[in-house]
Amino acid sequence: MVIPSPVFPEVPALVVGHVSHTRELPLRHAFRHRSYHWLIDVDDLPRLPFWLRPLAGFRVEDHLDGGSSGGGVRGDLGVFLAGRGVDLAPTDRVLMLANARVLGHVFDPLTVFWVQSDDGVLRAVVFEVHNTYGERHAYLIDVDRFGRAHADKTFYVSPFNDMAGTYDIRLQVDPGQVAVAVGLDRDGARVLTATTRGTPEPATHRALLRVSLSHLLMPHRVSALIRFHGIRLWLRRLPLVPRPAAPKETTS
Repeated sequence: MVIPSPVFPEVPALVVGHVSHTRELPLRHAFRHRSYHWLIDVDDLPRLPFWLRPLAGFRVEDHLDGGSSGGGVRGDLGVFLAGRGVDLAPTDRVLMLANARVLGHVFDPLTVFWVQSDDGVLRAVVFEVHNTYGERHAYLIDVDRFGRAHADKTFYVSPFNDMAGTYDIRLQVDPGQVAVAVGLDRDGARVLTATTRGTPEPATHRALLRVSLSHLLMPHRVSALIRFHGIRLWLRRLPLVPRPAAPKETTS
């Protein structure tokens, strides 16, 4: 079935909102924090004056195979998709929802790639999951016309979850809202749900300054908050799960 592409906001865009996380099992723990992401065309990165570049940097080494294809993020994505039977055409548009580097630091728990054909068809959606150990893994997900998908978990993300379970994914992308919700289900029960949701706005210089000031050092805060909540769970005696060796990722 041909899936119509979402109506994307104007890019580059700042998606300003919040991220929330609710753990249901084996104990309940929930939080919600302000956040923002970038929605960009990987072939047309934001052009910033030198004095704004410390607030938003995009590097090929932060995603997929780190540019090993020689064609940047798009090249790595093309190799990844080809290995799974999808041809990335030269005319396809690739949009990416991600965090940018701020003062040289980035941590991006989830990056989403949308591949849109020039005739308005959604050709592929790729989820790239990052953990705090510097590892990442990409999933090609089969999204239906309602923006829903499922994928078996195959990558170690948290020291409090093993490799078992299935992701229940919901996507919404339009000029008024960008939202990504990922639930982890195991043995018929919801273990946790992570959601990022925000309102897109054009990434003008003024908007970037305002958002950077209101969300000071966002990537640094993300890294610190993940560890803070991890310590809270550990203090509540949530068992730790050993980390298996991760395969080299991601394009092969």
